[in-house]
Amino acid sequence: MTVIALPRRMDVQQAREDLHRRTLSEIVRPLDRLIYLASMRDYNTGVYHHDGLASRFTEEVACEALADCHREVFHQLVVCPLEDLVNQLEAYRKSTHTGPREFLTAWRRLEPYRVAVPVETDPLGAEFLFSNFKIALAILEARLDSLPAELSA
Repeated sequence: MTVIALPRRMDVQQAREDLHRRTLSEIVRPLDRLIYLASMRDYNTGVYHHDGLASRFTEEVACEALADCHREVFHQLVVCPLEDLVNQLEAYRKSTHTGPREFLTAWRRLEPYRVAVPVETDPLGAEFLFSNFKIALAILEARLDSLPAELSA
């Protein structure tokens, strides 16, 4: 029988600090961090992977550190004021170089924020954040509709 050693908490903490120092400190907005961390997770297994972190620590430690950071940024977004979420969403949209209407249409139809939540997230917290995203999108659309046509394209 093979025994798999669980990552030690101290190792995970060191990996978290490394991840913050080398990567997450460069990603200013919590929304961008959420999307980045979600992209580190295999959607089929829920396992996180980061080559650089795994090479400095272990696969297991890296996975746990990424999961911890993902949960942390999710909680930051759950408690952030709605206006802040609106501003983050608009800044994220601009960083994608996607037109405002195209972005709003895609985010309403695809709801990409649903796959960006951490594994084993409290369903109530997730639904609360999803609701805030829908409201933030409606606010952005209302702002866009109030602009002259040549500016809202």
